[in-house]
Amino acid sequence: MTPNAQPALSEATFALALVLLLLAPLAIAGLALINTGLGRSRSAAQSLLGGLAIVAVAAIVFALIGATLTGTSNGASHIFHLSGKPWNWLGKGPFLLNGFATAPAQSQLEIMFEFLAVALAAIIPWGTGADRLRLTAGCAIAAILAAIVFPLLARWVWAGGWLSQLGLNFSLGSGFLDPAGAATIHVLGGLSALAVTWTAGPRRGKFPQGGFATAMPGHHAIYILFGCLLALSGWLAFNAAGAILWMHAPLSTIPVTAINTLLSASGAVAATFAVTRFRFGKPDASLCANGWLTGLVASSASAALVTPMQALVVGVVAGIMTPLLVEFLELAVSIDDPSGAISVHAAGGLWGLIAAGVFAPQPGQLVAQIVGIATLLGLILPLVYLLFLLLNRIIPFRVDPDGERIGMDLHELGGGAYPEFVIHRDDSYR
Repeated sequence: MTPNAQPALSEATFALALVLLLLAPLAIAGLALINTGLGRSRSAAQSLLGGLAIVAVAAIVFALIGATLTGTSNGASHIFHLSGKPWNWLGKGPFLLNGFATAPAQSQLEIMFEFLAVALAAIIPWGTGADRLRLTAGCAIAAILAAIVFPLLARWVWAGGWLSQLGLNFSLGSGFLDPAGAATIHVLGGLSALAVTWTAGPRRGKFPQGGFATAMPGHHAIYILFGCLLALSGWLAFNAAGAILWMHAPLSTIPVTAINTLLSASGAVAATFAVTRFRFGKPDASLCANGWLTGLVASSASAALVTPMQALVVGVVAGIMTPLLVEFLELAVSIDDPSGAISVHAAGGLWGLIAAGVFAPQPGQLVAQIVGIATLLGLILPLVYLLFLLLNRIIPFRVDPDGERIGMDLHELGGGAYPEFVIHRDDSYR
């Protein structure tokens, strides 16, 4: 069934989608734990508190502004005509969620999905800014994404916008397909992470003059690995709910979507395990965690569209590319990304979108996916970077050097996450 069809939801489908959306926040919790574990111990409390604050700000701003601009697939919209074709670019949703309780069941679930999606997207760049990004800056970034960028992209992809209509208007498959947010959540979050590191710069001591990149390993492998398990539950819910809401998939296809999600993550972590063992002699825990996440991210675009064996292939490719890309970005491009968000979310999401086009049976589907990817890289990335540059002039992203030296916990919160620990000397500051 094409994503433009709008069948009424049965009571069973509504109930299942609602339960799935109530489980989806586990993905946010898992990612918050991973971000915290991959940062330094002296910034752990600020990292996790930042996750809570960012989710809160994203939800509030989306309720005030973003939900109105996104609208729903059955709602009114702003349309202009070009070359005889309608281009749906912005929604006309109810102001301040007015009438939400009496809206159609499909619309209620769509808006609920969007609330969770924008919260997950906003927390992704927070991990990249670890150990140097101010808490107020992280919240301001979340506000910008929730008010402007996410509503535009979500409208174009999910709520009947021009990308989703590429199939109807130009016979490009079923239009741009992104059932669970590979583009609207993960590529947006990963590109925002890239803009954050361009704006804030690397951590002090990460790239000493005339030397190689300094290793700054995450402080808590247990947080990282447990966060991966939490994230799996959330991703299963996101992928299944997205298939129901945006692809209008029948309930009989949901078990396959869940299996594909697990296979994609499993293939990815197995591939990353093999690559890191081959390159370093032993598997790397944090890179394997990133590989697992990349497989989940890629599944966001493909799990509802591919067969189980194709899902495994998607995961294996994601797992192979993750450690190589992390190393390339750090050593060759001097990008400091503690959480690996650029490799995991941006690159993993782009690969998932391509895979959805490669394995889709409809002619022209790959072209539709490429049009969507070009929009992300050619329009969304410059927009995000410009907005962040302007925002940085108002709310400086980076903490002052003394705050970075003593740690974000003491500097911004007045106390550490582990008060019984002695703050030790960091060799990178010699």
